[in-house]
Amino acid sequence: MNGSNHKEPKPQSTALPRGPMGPNPHAMMGAPVQKARDFKGTLRKLTSYLAPYRAKIILVFALAIGSTAFAIVGPKILGDATTELFNGILAKIAGTGDVPFAVIGRILLTALGLYALSAVLSYAQGWLMTDVAIEVTYKLRRQMMEKINRMPFRYFDGTPHGEALSLLTNDVDTINQTLNQSLTQIITSLVTVAGILAMMVIISWQMTLVALTIVPASMLVVMLIIRQSQRFFKEQQDYLGHVNGHVEEMFGGHLIVKAFNGEEKSIAKFNEYNNTLYGSAWKSQFFSSIMMPVMRLVSNLGYVAVVILGGWLTIRKAITVGDIQAFIQYINSFTQPITQLANISNVLQSTVAAAERVFEFLEKEEETPETASPVKLERVRGHVEFQDVQFGYEPGKPVIKGFSAEIQPGQRVAIVGPTGAGKTTIVKLLMRFYEVDGGAIRIDGHDLREFTRADVRAMFGMVLQDTWLFNGTILDNIRYGREDATEEEVIAAAQAAHVDHFIRTLPEGYRFVLNEEVTNISQGQKQLLTIARAFLANSPMLILDEATSSVDTHTEILIQKAMEKLMRGRTSFIIAHRLSTIQNADLILVMRDGNIVEQGTHAELLAKGGFYADLYNSQFERVEELEAVSV
Repeated sequence: MNGSNHKEPKPQSTALPRGPMGPNPHAMMGAPVQKARDFKGTLRKLTSYLAPYRAKIILVFALAIGSTAFAIVGPKILGDATTELFNGILAKIAGTGDVPFAVIGRILLTALGLYALSAVLSYAQGWLMTDVAIEVTYKLRRQMMEKINRMPFRYFDGTPHGEALSLLTNDVDTINQTLNQSLTQIITSLVTVAGILAMMVIISWQMTLVALTIVPASMLVVMLIIRQSQRFFKEQQDYLGHVNGHVEEMFGGHLIVKAFNGEEKSIAKFNEYNNTLYGSAWKSQFFSSIMMPVMRLVSNLGYVAVVILGGWLTIRKAITVGDIQAFIQYINSFTQPITQLANISNVLQSTVAAAERVFEFLEKEEETPETASPVKLERVRGHVEFQDVQFGYEPGKPVIKGFSAEIQPGQRVAIVGPTGAGKTTIVKLLMRFYEVDGGAIRIDGHDLREFTRADVRAMFGMVLQDTWLFNGTILDNIRYGREDATEEEVIAAAQAAHVDHFIRTLPEGYRFVLNEEVTNISQGQKQLLTIARAFLANSPMLILDEATSSVDTHTEILIQKAMEKLMRGRTSFIIAHRLSTIQNADLILVMRDGNIVEQGTHAELLAKGGFYADLYNSQFERVEELEAVSV
């Protein structure tokens, strides 16, 4: 398919890079967090998607609480083992007893069992939540794809392809990752903070007070460094984008760069961007590198205070040696869930913003509903009437103003006029890509709105100037005109379009694969393939956008022959760019500012000496001028 290859960056996982003392605070830095305009309303809508899975989610939360609780108890039990070992060694040295290995073994087995149970519960809650997240995002993607097919063409005309693609991929992926990871992380982080704090207080409230001073001290250090480094990270991201954009631009247009000797200018601009990127990257990485050593220094000072106080309390027999060991483990684990909660709050903001964009898309205005009792024609004759048709893409700005014409079955109708006259708009109305604002378009006496859109579009075969072929075999591309066609029918259509010989010269013939950009065949060959597709569709009427301006003379002759054969016996609408190609049209509609200003045959219009004659003569005068300049 010919389309943009642009991809938006995927949202980051909530998992944080870890340093020796826990998560790296710089993982929280980066692009500004996008926030939803209606946080509560969007959250309610997202919650409604989770309602059918209420039982699973409650079970997930219960499993998460159980898994976290068992993991929290582990260090205290291991501390009891340390105490038993310490007391046993002292008793053996004093000659009053022996090391109680059996007791220590039972304690260790209990701790191992708790950790194993915690891991099993953690796996179970992760598996269940993944199942819920995938089902919700599957439902969202299906609804969005169905919605796309119900959207009016006005949406596609006014929305960049990358934006629509981002909705289906990045925004839904953000929701998926948050449901899959962040919801359970919220509950486990809250339980972990509360549980660890409770265990620390149980062991020693005095040491807990000392330990809690580490957190604000660490956060203060982090904030001071972040304040200095943030601008360098932002500058690094900006100039990384500049470098990538410049390289992509130069790579895409390398022929023009070389043709106009622009290499030195290109390299100079790249060096400018790259030097700035180097400077900002060096400074940002410097601040990143000092973050953990400084935090480790602050933390170690806190540990020293805790150990000194713990030793004093042990001497006074207020706590045991195992309690000190367990307490230090709890300190190591205490800052991680706090950092995770801070990061998850940002993730939730981004997720709700992504969900808001998804729901806004799902709530957008759709095409007008189909008629309840559509007309079904047994045979389409191709009698088309435009009755005082009026239309504008925006309210109060009409493009088509009172367009009226009658086309008899089998006629070849050329629509001509200057750029912006409304030629393409007439075709869009004829195909019901847009609905008329006033008047009516009739086919065989029936208003277009009395048919289903699918039936209207099945009446027309289209060959456009901008060819559309997709990444696949030539056979599949031609068969797109009629999916149930046999291979013999496809070959017959290709022969009628004068493209069979070319296809057979390719390495794999009809199974030759067109690449994603369709650059492995020429423009004229693309056009012939789209004509073959129209032959295969065998529609009673045709819309042809003349497409021979960028092909060689031989291919132009083939295209003209194929189009001539294709139009036989069919009502045909030809959007004409070169007036020399429509001299045999049965009717020429001359448009100007949304109206038909003249109509008739080529000879009749030239004889009038009006607007058409001026257009026709100006094209030939232009050709003569260009030929004179080339001579």
